Amino acid sequence: MKAFPESFKWGAATASYQIEGGGHEEGRGESIWDRFARQPGKVYKQQNGEIACDHFHRYPEDVQLMDELGIQSYRFSFAWPRLFPEEGKFNSEGLEFYKRLLDELEAKGITPAATIYHWDLPIWLQDKGGWTNRETVDHFVAYANVLFEAFGSRIKSWITHNEPWCAAFLGYALGVHAPGRTDWNEALIASHHLLLSHGKVVEAFRSMGLDGEIGITLNLTPAVPATNAQKDAAAAKRSDGFANRWFLDPIFKGNYPEDMMALYEKRFGPLHFVKEGDLDSISGQLDFLGINYYTHSIIEEDENDDILRAANISETENVTDMGWGIHPESLYHLLTRIKTEYTDIPLYITENGAAFQDQKMDGKVEDHDRIKYLQDHFSAAHRFIEENGNLKGYYVWSFMDNYEWAFGYSKRFGIIYVDYETLERTPKESYKWYQEVIRKNQIN
Repeated sequence: MKAFPESFKWGAATASYQIEGGGHEEGRGESIWDRFARQPGKVYKQQNGEIACDHFHRYPEDVQLMDELGIQSYRFSFAWPRLFPEEGKFNSEGLEFYKRLLDELEAKGITPAATIYHWDLPIWLQDKGGWTNRETVDHFVAYANVLFEAFGSRIKSWITHNEPWCAAFLGYALGVHAPGRTDWNEALIASHHLLLSHGKVVEAFRSMGLDGEIGITLNLTPAVPATNAQKDAAAAKRSDGFANRWFLDPIFKGNYPEDMMALYEKRFGPLHFVKEGDLDSISGQLDFLGINYYTHSIIEEDENDDILRAANISETENVTDMGWGIHPESLYHLLTRIKTEYTDIPLYITENGAAFQDQKMDGKVEDHDRIKYLQDHFSAAHRFIEENGNLKGYYVWSFMDNYEWAFGYSKRFGIIYVDYETLERTPKESYKWYQEVIRKNQIN
């Protein structure tokens, strides 16, 4: 048996656009994902989050399921368009849903962990350039200040951004996420403004003297060379710079990585969007780092890639329904690297989980692949803790099946099965397994 520390925090995570629904209720405005999903060919079957899991109306049932699961903490995100549906217009009614949700969580003794931005940018901000416009930083600070004033006494754990790499590069360079742009220069600008807005919100949080902790969640993907060849090692380093160091270095070292700066400036010219004092803000002291981990990348040199000259080799064996290779040992190595190279502040796994082709039969969902996935990743985390790693908690992704962005409703990550026709919730076998892990605070 592998026991976890008594203070270890077990949780589950979701995101506003993926589960809430209530697309036009209580004054909610349009987000970039509402618009993106309407464009043909962008999202599986043009599905959207208009209803999603209808958590907006069904939150009491969902919180009851959280209580029965036994989680100590629930990670959710606020929907920015609910609070600021139009430029210059604060919608006080937009706070009401979150007040009701917090009431329900508090009644069950579940601690909220709130993400301020999980990708649903108000459309009016995108119409002004979105994250490529430096003014968006100021709007983000204003939005965060409203949340701090409204909920600073009720929420003690705050996450500024979820996966800024995805928001910047999937949204602005590769075009597979909203807003669907395909301009690398825009993506670099967006990545910097996302980080800057993070730093400015941390400063705002500190200036308000709030009782609580604040951090950021990064999706970190270890890059492993495909062969022992030097060219593949160099490609893996560039891939690591792109996916990981471009965000870790400014936050913890106060600088962007020199090799990536040189690579990008050679390709796109001087990065004039980095202004004096920006990196001081970005590297302000955090209380914790959230890590979203799913897989690692196997990298080989690719001369056809004119930017990174690197390609990710698709794996075919031991993969999830997303086609992602299952590598729990890489989680251990990632955590160890963060501790060795970057910081010893508290770490949280803010997302980890897997999509599989779950089917409900005779009222049950036998998702044994997910149980094994979680068991092996919990074990990797336990190994890190045993070696004095400062890991304080673990949030399974996801609490329930939901809208998986460009994949629509075609991928199921949840430990609760959602019937999208009836919206009925059915706890999977992984839910019951996780229930026992939490109850015993240990794994086999």
